Amino acid sequence: MANITVKVGSSVGLHARPAAIIAKAAAELGTPVTLKTEGGNPVNAASSLFLMTLGAKFGDEIVVSSDDDAAAQKIADIVATDWDAPDAPQA
Repeated sequence: MANITVKVGSSVGLHARPAAIIAKAAAELGTPVTLKTEGGNPVNAASSLFLMTLGAKFGDEIVVSSDDDAAAQKIADIVATDWDAPDAPQA
């Protein structure tokens, strides 16, 4: 099982837009992926609502877990991206 610790890259945290991008990508992977904050409970990465309940802010550490190493890395990369930057990739 892959457990990847990554910092939230979005300058305003995991609000609606990055949560929706993460959830869409996780749903398309076809394998369960969870995210959790330190001391928190894991939430399904395919649910934008659950992701927003993490209350994760810019720079907070998130643990991305999955039985599929590539799936965990893909979601970790998305979590680390600042989707609010002027030069942010288009999702």
